[in-house]
Amino acid sequence: MSHAVSYRGRFAPSPTGPLHFGSLIAALASHADARAHRGEWQLRIDDIDAPRTRIDAENDIRATLERYGFKWDGAIVHQSSRIDRYESALARLRHSGSVYECACTRRDLDAMPLGSSGERVYPGACRDGVAADHLRRRERAWRVRVDDAVVRFRDRLQGAQQQDLARDVGDFIVKRADGMFAYQLAIVVDDGDFGITHIVRGADLLASTPRQIFLQRKLAFSEPVYLHVPVALNASGEKLSKQTHATPLPHDALKALRAAWRFLDQPLPPAEFSSIDEFWRYAESAWSPSRLPPVPMLPAPAGHERTGLRFFG
Repeated sequence: MSHAVSYRGRFAPSPTGPLHFGSLIAALASHADARAHRGEWQLRIDDIDAPRTRIDAENDIRATLERYGFKWDGAIVHQSSRIDRYESALARLRHSGSVYECACTRRDLDAMPLGSSGERVYPGACRDGVAADHLRRRERAWRVRVDDAVVRFRDRLQGAQQQDLARDVGDFIVKRADGMFAYQLAIVVDDGDFGITHIVRGADLLASTPRQIFLQRKLAFSEPVYLHVPVALNASGEKLSKQTHATPLPHDALKALRAAWRFLDQPLPPAEFSSIDEFWRYAESAWSPSRLPPVPMLPAPAGHERTGLRFFG
């Protein structure tokens, strides 16, 4: 556990491929916000999904962050080393009767309605016990009961948010049928254990935040302050990601950092930067959350997914 500080942020990439422009936006925003508040900034490797994890990807992520001038506080945290903490959290939820086993398959879920976030809403088929025709299924997930919870919070950029969990999500998974812990539970335990006070990340995660707040309350963790910055879209209107084959970050770090700074509509410097250190000194003093575009998504610079950031002069 970490000692109390007024601001502790984090960046938590998954080691499934190289960082790209979308990753840079989130990393830059979270790092600049932490340093502007004279706070700490931790690096966590979210490698809970073992089949998708690549060792070479983690090495590449660390090398890229170092080349781009990011400096983190303390040792790097790996989710893969924290399974016992997730087990302990699940045990607490089981003891309080907050979770139950679920034998529904992905095919079963495909017939369920879509919620406001575009995800399938789980109707509670196993809430009162696994159905007789599913008893032979050996693989079971664990779901948390949302009951009639309505979660409200205010995002620093996106404003007031509200989600009726039963209507929009349903009872959600905290441990998967394959034995791996779900993202929602793992990050809540990590953020709680390490005293994360502020979370700055992409607005694509805005819809999952109420689930995390719900779990924070269930597990008696403090609720961080949230800031969800716009995500970058490619020419097809898809979020830049590894799945959409976003271009890896280029070697020219200074040019890429300037591009991300512009994307976030931050104050332009009086002159061009001559070094990475100069950029970060300026970013720490000039960072202005009030200038961030108050939207969940914006087009990435034209041609980014094909040519990297070559077009920024």
